Amino acid sequence: MTVPRIVVTAGDPRGIGPEVAAKALAETVDEGLVCSVRVVGPAECGPAFAALPRGCEFEAVADGAAGLDPGLAAGLAVERAASLAAAGEAEAVVTAPLEKLALARAGYPPGHTEMLAEYAGTRSAGMLMCADEPGLRPGAPAVSPKRVLLATTHVPLARVPSLLTADLLASKTRLLSAALRRDWGLNSPRIALCALNPHAGDGGLFGSAEQRVYPEALDALADDPAAVAGPVPADTVFARAFSGEFDAVVAPYHDVGMAAFKTASFRRGVNVTIGLPFVRTSPDHGTAFEIAGAGAADPSSMAEALRLAVRLASR
Repeated sequence: MTVPRIVVTAGDPRGIGPEVAAKALAETVDEGLVCSVRVVGPAECGPAFAALPRGCEFEAVADGAAGLDPGLAAGLAVERAASLAAAGEAEAVVTAPLEKLALARAGYPPGHTEMLAEYAGTRSAGMLMCADEPGLRPGAPAVSPKRVLLATTHVPLARVPSLLTADLLASKTRLLSAALRRDWGLNSPRIALCALNPHAGDGGLFGSAEQRVYPEALDALADDPAAVAGPVPADTVFARAFSGEFDAVVAPYHDVGMAAFKTASFRRGVNVTIGLPFVRTSPDHGTAFEIAGAGAADPSSMAEALRLAVRLASR
């Protein structure tokens, strides 16, 4: 089998990204994870990667200009990683956390998912949160996989009702279905569409999206190999999915999906961007500026992101 080539971005140099990336690489290589790794980031992050394990190297971006704007530094690293993957020099990209505000101020889209989708020239990328099969981490107990796709991502809550169209729900669900079949080997994945309104609108009493938008989306998905159910109320759909009734949930907006997912899987979850021409994963947490430099950051989620990237790239 060809050894997967992974590019790891160092993230925001002010945060815990360099620390968790270095720790996760040491942990996963030590346990026998087979891959070659190129870490990219500003030269200021170089010392964090001075003791990289065998098969790993560090590449500075932007000549490591002293005082490089942190948003620009993080953005340049993501650009470099994406360009390596697009050129066929890497099968997967694993990104350490960055700050969305700093990224936006540097002129980039406000997040990895949006930035990578724009770079790859695709409008169909999706943000899928995974706490996946028990074989990912050596010795991990057998648990039901948890997978949540966000139909809308980093947008104000007030905009969600107008953005959540039948076309959007159907296209995101098709994207998820294709990924589950291709990358996870599920021939007929079971997917639940999480409702937007309380109690799935309760017959229109608490909102009409469930009567207008969801039936049209389900009709459009009738020919998809996935078994799609919904709208399922948000207060029950995650409990049902995380106990094994569904393989994945499509959440209508960021926080309803992320709150449930992180409550169940924080420090074990992985963010996967589906729909790109290469594999991309990241940990399920942010920059944690308050503990940066203290050596106390937990690399568990970053390590899971590396393991999943290698497994998906190997497929």
